[in-house]
Amino acid sequence: MTDIRELLLSRIRDVADYPEPGVMFKDITPLLADPAAFTALTDALAEIAGKTGATKIVGLEARGFILGAPVAVRAGVGFIPVRKAGKLPGATLSQAYDLEYGSAEIEVHAEDLAAGDRVLVIDDVLATGGTAEASVQLIRRAGAEVAGLAVLMELGFLGGRARLEPTLAGAPLESLLTV
Repeated sequence: MTDIRELLLSRIRDVADYPEPGVMFKDITPLLADPAAFTALTDALAEIAGKTGATKIVGLEARGFILGAPVAVRAGVGFIPVRKAGKLPGATLSQAYDLEYGSAEIEVHAEDLAAGDRVLVIDDVLATGGTAEASVQLIRRAGAEVAGLAVLMELGFLGGRARLEPTLAGAPLESLLTV
């Protein structure tokens, strides 16, 4: 796992002062552009999906779509996008959550999740945990079971893990990198 961590870290670019002064943005586009690194990431996340017994992958808008869809294909399970409110055309379930300044809402098609589904949530970054927490609540409201949460990178200093652990209720939280 050390080799994959080094490979992934070597393909994540730091962008200073983006999107605002004082923020060090972790840009994953160089990782996505490198087929060896993207394949290694997909394989590592698909292995987590297998270990958790996931039957579906939920990808969180937007980079969770990029990471989650190939993981679902590799793991041989379905992929379900969780989108910002108003982006899905059918009947949806929605979940509101608080942001640092204000609130937001995410949605999933109501018929895409059901009792008996074991769902692994995938995203690129775990920061404060608000979106991930809302997705876990949404999955449970749909009647499905949360198999776990897997992210490429955890920003440990923002406390997302501590916020999520009670909500996950024993489901694993896997982070390939912690910065």
